[in-house]
Amino acid sequence: MNVSWNDAIRGFGRYLRIERSLSPNSVEAYLRDVRRLCEWVTARSGDTYPAALTYSDLSDFVAYIATKEDAVRTQARVISGIRSFFRYLLVENLITEDPSALLESPRTGMKLPEVLTVNEIDRMVASIDLSDVMGHRNRAIIETMYGCGLRVSELVGLRLTDIHRDEGFITVTGKGNKQRLVPIGTVTLKEIDNYLQRRATMPVINDRNIIFLNRRGRKLTRVTIFNIVKETAAAAGITKTISPHTLRHSFATHLVEGGADLRAVQEMLGHESITTTEIYTHIDRSYLKATVMMYHPRVKHK
Repeated sequence: MNVSWNDAIRGFGRYLRIERSLSPNSVEAYLRDVRRLCEWVTARSGDTYPAALTYSDLSDFVAYIATKEDAVRTQARVISGIRSFFRYLLVENLITEDPSALLESPRTGMKLPEVLTVNEIDRMVASIDLSDVMGHRNRAIIETMYGCGLRVSELVGLRLTDIHRDEGFITVTGKGNKQRLVPIGTVTLKEIDNYLQRRATMPVINDRNIIFLNRRGRKLTRVTIFNIVKETAAAAGITKTISPHTLRHSFATHLVEGGADLRAVQEMLGHESITTTEIYTHIDRSYLKATVMMYHPRVKHK
Protein backbone atom coordinates (compact mmCIF):
# COMPACT_ATOMS: atom_id res chain seq x y z
CA MET A 1 0.00 0.00 0.00
CA ASN A 2 1.54 3.28 -1.13
CA VAL A 3 0.82 5.39 1.93
CA SER A 4 2.67 8.72 1.81
CA TRP A 5 5.47 9.63 4.19
CA ASN A 6 3.35 12.38 5.78
CA ASP A 7 0.41 10.05 6.40
CA ALA A 8 2.68 7.28 7.68
CA ILE A 9 4.49 9.61 10.07
CA ARG A 10 1.22 11.08 11.37
CA GLY A 11 -0.17 7.60 11.96
CA PHE A 12 3.06 6.51 13.65
CA GLY A 13 2.83 9.50 16.00
CA ARG A 14 -0.74 8.57 16.98
CA TYR A 15 0.36 4.96 17.53
CA LEU A 16 3.18 6.02 19.84
CA ARG A 17 0.95 8.34 21.85
CA ILE A 18 -2.16 6.17 22.11
CA GLU A 19 -1.06 2.55 21.73
CA ARG A 20 2.35 2.78 23.42
CA SER A 21 1.52 5.70 25.76
CA LEU A 22 4.94 7.29 25.25
CA SER A 23 5.77 10.72 26.64
CA PRO A 24 5.71 13.74 24.28
CA ASN A 25 9.51 13.89 24.37
CA SER A 26 9.86 10.23 23.40
CA VAL A 27 7.29 10.57 20.62
CA GLU A 28 9.09 13.58 19.18
CA ALA A 29 12.44 11.75 19.30
CA TYR A 30 11.00 8.80 17.33
CA LEU A 31 9.34 11.09 14.78
CA ARG A 32 12.51 13.14 14.35
CA ASP A 33 14.47 10.00 13.42
CA VAL A 34 11.82 8.88 10.92
CA ARG A 35 11.71 12.34 9.35
CA ARG A 36 15.47 12.12 9.01
CA LEU A 37 15.07 8.88 7.07
CA CYS A 38 12.39 10.49 4.90
CA GLU A 39 14.64 13.48 4.08
CA TRP A 40 17.55 11.17 3.22
CA VAL A 41 15.40 9.00 0.93
CA THR A 42 13.86 12.01 -0.79
CA ALA A 43 17.25 13.61 -1.40
CA ARG A 44 18.63 10.35 -2.84
CA SER A 45 15.69 8.92 -4.78
CA GLY A 46 13.15 11.67 -5.10
CA ASP A 47 9.49 11.27 -4.16
CA THR A 48 8.88 7.72 -2.96
CA TYR A 49 6.92 5.78 -0.33
CA PRO A 50 7.93 4.03 2.92
CA ALA A 51 6.70 0.75 1.47
CA ALA A 52 9.25 1.01 -1.36
CA LEU A 53 12.25 0.86 0.97
CA THR A 54 14.35 -2.30 1.13
CA TYR A 55 16.84 -3.67 3.62
CA SER A 56 19.60 -2.40 1.33
CA ASP A 57 18.16 1.13 1.48
CA LEU A 58 18.02 1.06 5.27
CA SER A 59 21.55 -0.32 5.50
CA ASP A 60 22.75 2.59 3.37
CA PHE A 61 20.89 5.00 5.65
CA VAL A 62 22.50 3.45 8.73
CA ALA A 63 25.91 3.83 7.09
CA TYR A 64 25.06 7.47 6.37
CA ILE A 65 24.07 8.04 10.01
CA ALA A 66 27.38 6.55 11.15
CA THR A 67 29.22 9.22 9.14
CA LYS A 68 27.19 12.00 10.74
CA GLU A 69 26.95 10.80 14.35
CA ASP A 70 30.05 10.00 16.38
CA ALA A 71 28.06 8.83 19.41
CA VAL A 72 27.29 5.13 19.21
CA ARG A 73 24.28 5.60 21.45
CA THR A 74 22.81 8.16 19.05
CA GLN A 75 23.26 5.73 16.16
CA ALA A 76 21.56 2.98 18.17
CA ARG A 77 18.66 5.28 19.05
CA VAL A 78 18.08 6.21 15.39
CA ILE A 79 18.06 2.55 14.36
CA SER A 80 15.64 1.73 17.18
CA GLY A 81 13.29 4.48 15.97
CA ILE A 82 13.40 3.19 12.40
CA ARG A 83 12.66 -0.35 13.54
CA SER A 84 9.66 0.85 15.54
CA PHE A 85 8.36 2.75 12.51
CA PHE A 86 8.47 -0.27 10.23
CA ARG A 87 6.97 -2.54 12.88
CA TYR A 88 4.07 -0.06 13.06
CA LEU A 89 3.67 -0.17 9.25
CA LEU A 90 3.66 -3.97 9.36
CA VAL A 91 1.05 -4.13 12.14
CA GLU A 92 -1.18 -1.71 10.21
CA ASN A 93 -0.79 -3.80 7.02
CA LEU A 94 0.81 -0.85 5.25
CA ILE A 95 3.74 -3.09 4.27
CA THR A 96 3.93 -6.84 3.76
CA GLU A 97 7.53 -7.34 4.94
CA ASP A 98 9.65 -5.53 7.49
CA PRO A 99 12.90 -4.39 5.81
CA SER A 100 14.32 -3.25 9.18
CA ALA A 101 14.15 -6.69 10.80
CA LEU A 102 17.78 -7.55 10.05
CA LEU A 103 19.28 -4.17 10.94
CA GLU A 104 21.95 -4.46 13.63
CA SER A 105 22.54 -1.78 16.22
CA PRO A 106 26.12 -0.83 17.11
CA ARG A 107 27.38 -2.10 20.43
CA THR A 108 26.91 0.64 22.98
CA GLY A 109 28.78 -0.99 25.84
CA MET A 110 27.88 -0.33 29.44
CA LYS A 111 28.19 3.18 30.80
CA LEU A 112 28.15 3.08 34.57
CA PRO A 113 26.39 6.08 36.12
CA GLU A 114 28.07 8.41 38.58
CA VAL A 115 27.05 7.62 42.15
CA LEU A 116 27.19 9.71 45.32
CA THR A 117 28.16 8.29 48.67
CA VAL A 118 25.82 8.63 51.63
CA ASN A 119 28.28 11.12 53.11
CA GLU A 120 28.16 13.25 49.96
CA ILE A 121 24.38 13.29 50.00
CA ASP A 122 24.42 14.26 53.69
CA ARG A 123 26.81 17.10 52.84
CA MET A 124 24.50 18.32 50.08
CA VAL A 125 21.52 18.37 52.43
CA ALA A 126 23.52 20.12 55.17
CA SER A 127 24.80 22.79 52.76
CA ILE A 128 21.33 24.15 51.97
CA ASP A 129 20.47 27.57 53.42
CA LEU A 130 17.23 27.28 55.39
CA SER A 131 16.77 31.03 55.81
CA ASP A 132 13.74 31.09 53.50
CA VAL A 133 11.02 28.81 52.15
CA MET A 134 13.05 27.90 49.05
CA GLY A 135 15.78 26.44 51.25
CA HIS A 136 13.32 24.09 52.92
CA ARG A 137 11.91 23.28 49.47
CA ASN A 138 15.34 22.46 48.06
CA ARG A 139 16.20 20.23 51.01
CA ALA A 140 12.91 18.36 50.57
CA ILE A 141 13.62 18.00 46.84
CA ILE A 142 17.04 16.42 47.43
CA GLU A 143 15.68 14.08 50.10
CA THR A 144 12.71 13.04 47.94
CA MET A 145 14.78 12.33 44.83
CA TYR A 146 17.31 10.29 46.81
CA GLY A 147 14.84 8.77 49.29
CA CYS A 148 12.38 7.58 46.63
CA GLY A 149 14.55 7.27 43.50
CA LEU A 150 12.41 9.58 41.37
CA ARG A 151 12.98 10.82 37.86
CA VAL A 152 12.87 14.61 37.43
CA SER A 153 9.52 14.47 35.62
CA GLU A 154 8.10 12.35 38.45
CA LEU A 155 9.31 14.79 41.09
CA VAL A 156 7.91 17.95 39.46
CA GLY A 157 4.55 16.24 38.97
CA LEU A 158 4.29 14.93 42.54
CA ARG A 159 1.02 15.96 44.21
CA LEU A 160 -0.14 16.32 47.78
CA THR A 161 -2.74 13.63 47.13
CA ASP A 162 0.04 11.25 46.05
CA ILE A 163 1.32 11.00 49.63
CA HIS A 164 -0.20 8.13 51.64
CA ARG A 165 1.18 8.78 55.10
CA ASP A 166 -0.50 5.98 57.00
CA GLU A 167 0.70 3.38 54.52
CA GLY A 168 4.18 4.92 54.10
CA PHE A 169 3.96 5.10 50.30
CA ILE A 170 3.71 7.69 47.54
CA THR A 171 2.01 7.26 44.18
CA VAL A 172 4.46 8.02 41.39
CA THR A 173 3.36 8.70 37.81
CA GLY A 174 6.17 7.54 35.54
CA LYS A 175 6.81 7.11 31.83
CA GLY A 176 3.69 6.56 29.76
CA ASN A 177 1.56 7.77 32.70
CA LYS A 178 2.12 4.43 34.40
CA GLN A 179 1.68 4.62 38.16
CA ARG A 180 3.58 2.75 40.83
CA LEU A 181 3.77 2.81 44.62
CA VAL A 182 7.13 3.71 46.15
CA PRO A 183 7.91 3.55 49.89
CA ILE A 184 8.71 6.89 51.52
CA GLY A 185 10.82 7.08 54.67
CA THR A 186 10.35 9.18 57.77
CA VAL A 187 13.34 11.43 56.97
CA THR A 188 11.89 12.33 53.57
CA LEU A 189 8.40 12.89 55.00
CA LYS A 190 9.82 15.13 57.71
CA GLU A 191 11.61 17.33 55.16
CA ILE A 192 8.46 17.54 53.02
CA ASP A 193 6.39 18.52 56.07
CA ASN A 194 8.93 21.20 57.04
CA TYR A 195 8.68 22.63 53.55
CA LEU A 196 4.87 22.44 53.45
CA GLN A 197 4.65 24.56 56.61
CA ARG A 198 6.56 27.34 54.84
CA ARG A 199 4.74 26.71 51.55
CA ALA A 200 1.44 27.44 53.30
CA THR A 201 2.64 31.02 53.98
CA MET A 202 3.36 31.80 50.31
CA PRO A 203 1.25 34.77 49.11
CA VAL A 204 0.20 33.03 45.88
CA ILE A 205 -0.25 29.33 45.14
CA ASN A 206 -1.49 28.64 41.63
CA ASP A 207 -1.01 24.87 41.53
CA ARG A 208 -2.40 23.88 44.93
CA ASN A 209 -2.07 20.11 44.57
CA ILE A 210 1.50 20.21 43.22
CA ILE A 211 3.98 19.84 46.08
CA PHE A 212 7.08 21.63 44.84
CA LEU A 213 6.47 25.20 43.64
CA ASN A 214 8.55 28.17 42.53
CA ARG A 215 8.34 31.61 44.12
CA ARG A 216 5.33 32.45 41.96
CA GLY A 217 3.45 29.45 43.29
CA ARG A 218 3.72 27.45 40.08
CA LYS A 219 4.99 24.00 39.17
CA LEU A 220 8.77 23.73 38.84
CA THR A 221 10.51 22.99 35.54
CA ARG A 222 13.05 20.24 34.88
CA VAL A 223 15.72 22.90 34.29
CA THR A 224 15.07 24.39 37.75
CA ILE A 225 15.58 20.99 39.39
CA PHE A 226 18.80 20.50 37.44
CA ASN A 227 20.10 23.87 38.65
CA ILE A 228 19.11 23.16 42.27
CA VAL A 229 21.03 19.87 42.27
CA LYS A 230 24.11 21.35 40.57
CA GLU A 231 24.23 24.37 42.88
CA THR A 232 23.70 22.25 45.99
CA ALA A 233 26.48 19.86 44.98
CA ALA A 234 28.84 22.80 44.37
CA ALA A 235 27.98 24.30 47.77
CA ALA A 236 28.82 20.93 49.36
CA GLY A 237 32.21 20.86 47.66
CA ILE A 238 31.36 17.86 45.45
CA THR A 239 33.40 17.86 42.24
CA LYS A 240 31.75 14.86 40.54
CA THR A 241 29.76 15.55 37.37
CA ILE A 242 26.22 15.02 38.60
CA SER A 243 22.63 15.71 37.62
CA PRO A 244 19.25 15.03 39.24
CA HIS A 245 19.45 11.50 37.83
CA THR A 246 22.56 10.92 39.96
CA LEU A 247 20.34 10.92 43.05
CA ARG A 248 18.16 8.24 41.46
CA HIS A 249 21.26 6.19 40.59
CA SER A 250 22.50 6.58 44.15
CA PHE A 251 19.14 5.44 45.56
CA ALA A 252 19.27 2.24 43.50
CA THR A 253 22.97 1.58 44.09
CA HIS A 254 22.73 1.92 47.84
CA LEU A 255 19.75 -0.44 47.90
CA VAL A 256 21.57 -3.10 45.86
CA GLU A 257 24.72 -2.71 47.95
CA GLY A 258 22.61 -3.15 51.05
CA GLY A 259 21.28 -6.47 49.78
CA ALA A 260 17.93 -5.43 48.28
CA ASP A 261 16.26 -7.83 45.86
CA LEU A 262 16.82 -6.69 42.26
CA ARG A 263 13.15 -7.24 41.37
CA ALA A 264 12.10 -4.97 44.23
CA VAL A 265 14.50 -2.28 43.02
CA GLN A 266 13.11 -2.69 39.49
CA GLU A 267 9.59 -2.13 40.81
CA MET A 268 10.56 0.96 42.79
CA LEU A 269 12.43 2.50 39.86
CA GLY A 270 9.61 1.77 37.42
CA HIS A 271 11.85 -0.11 34.97
CA GLU A 272 9.94 -2.22 32.46
CA SER A 273 12.85 -4.62 32.04
CA ILE A 274 15.03 -6.17 34.72
CA THR A 275 17.95 -5.73 32.30
CA THR A 276 17.84 -1.98 32.87
CA THR A 277 18.05 -2.47 36.62
CA GLU A 278 20.92 -4.95 36.35
CA ILE A 279 23.38 -2.14 35.65
CA TYR A 280 23.42 -1.50 39.39
CA THR A 281 24.97 -4.90 40.01
CA HIS A 282 28.07 -3.74 38.12
CA ILE A 283 28.68 -0.47 39.93
CA ASP A 284 30.50 -1.76 42.96
CA ARG A 285 32.21 -5.02 42.06
CA SER A 286 34.36 -4.87 45.16
CA TYR A 287 31.21 -4.91 47.28
CA LEU A 288 29.84 -7.93 45.43
CA LYS A 289 33.16 -9.75 45.70
CA ALA A 290 33.28 -9.06 49.43
CA THR A 291 29.75 -10.41 49.78
CA VAL A 292 30.71 -13.69 48.08
CA MET A 293 33.87 -13.98 50.17
CA MET A 294 31.85 -13.48 53.32
CA TYR A 295 28.82 -15.66 52.70
CA HIS A 296 29.40 -18.28 49.97
CA PRO A 297 29.77 -21.83 51.39
CA ARG A 298 32.51 -22.75 48.92
CA VAL A 299 34.79 -19.90 50.00
CA LYS A 300 37.12 -20.38 52.96
CA HIS A 301 36.51 -17.89 55.72
CA LYS A 302 39.62 -16.84 57.56
